[in-house]
Amino acid sequence: MAMPPERDLYIRHVLDQYRQLPGTLGYVRRSDRRLAEQLHARGVPLSLVEAAFALATTRRLLRSTDAEPLEPVRTMHYFSPVIAELREQPPGPDYLRYLQGKLATLAPLHRQPHDPRR
Repeated sequence: MAMPPERDLYIRHVLDQYRQLPGTLGYVRRSDRRLAEQLHARGVPLSLVEAAFALATTRRLLRSTDAEPLEPVRTMHYFSPVIAELREQPPGPDYLRYLQGKLATLAPLHRQPHDPRR
């Protein structure tokens, strides 16, 4: 049975966005695909998932330079609490633009060594 095109596009987009985030392993696990399917089934807007990715990643990248380095994010489930946080209290559009700009500035400086785009 084929997936509806909009569902397939949603899932593909979420997984592509996750895979490209700095601090992740750069690949998708089966459990990540299931989570993307569940997010679509629950009606979580793509924009909210993207905002959660941006918020959590920016939080990781802006940690103190004195702090111990973080291990790479190994699963998209890492972002589930932030998705829940933003569902409860959605951020305003100005804050989202700020986060996306901050992430665009910080991301190139924090690519993982395994990242083939490096």
